[in-house]
Amino acid sequence: MDPYGGRMNEISEFEIPFPHRKGNLFNIQYIVKWDVNSIEETNKHIHWIRMLYRFMSPYVSRSPRGSYINYKDLDLGSNKQENTSYLEASAWGRKYFKGNFKRLAQVKSKVDPDNFFRNEQSIPPLPA
Repeated sequence: MDPYGGRMNEISEFEIPFPHRKGNLFNIQYIVKWDVNSIEETNKHIHWIRMLYRFMSPYVSRSPRGSYINYKDLDLGSNKQENTSYLEASAWGRKYFKGNFKRLAQVKSKVDPDNFFRNEQSIPPLPA
């Protein structure tokens, strides 16, 4: 858990891309790892972390549940193809960037219009 508050509360969520500021007390990163490489162990550990994720639901952001982009949460959604549209990416993008998502897509359109730098939750460029 990373503590929030203090000076972070004074910076508008629109001043920089990271919007999770006022009213947020902590950032939680869920991590699980295991040493035995088997389907059974993998399923057991993934089940355990999903149970923890569900258990925490009443205590975290909701409507929508938000996340910090450096702590990827693929349950929020992901790009289904190489060049996901802005509309499709908005489903998860707004959960990471709130009202900054469109502005970041506009920047992406200028600096990486061919979407060379992408991952399963990257910001797509806006259509030309």
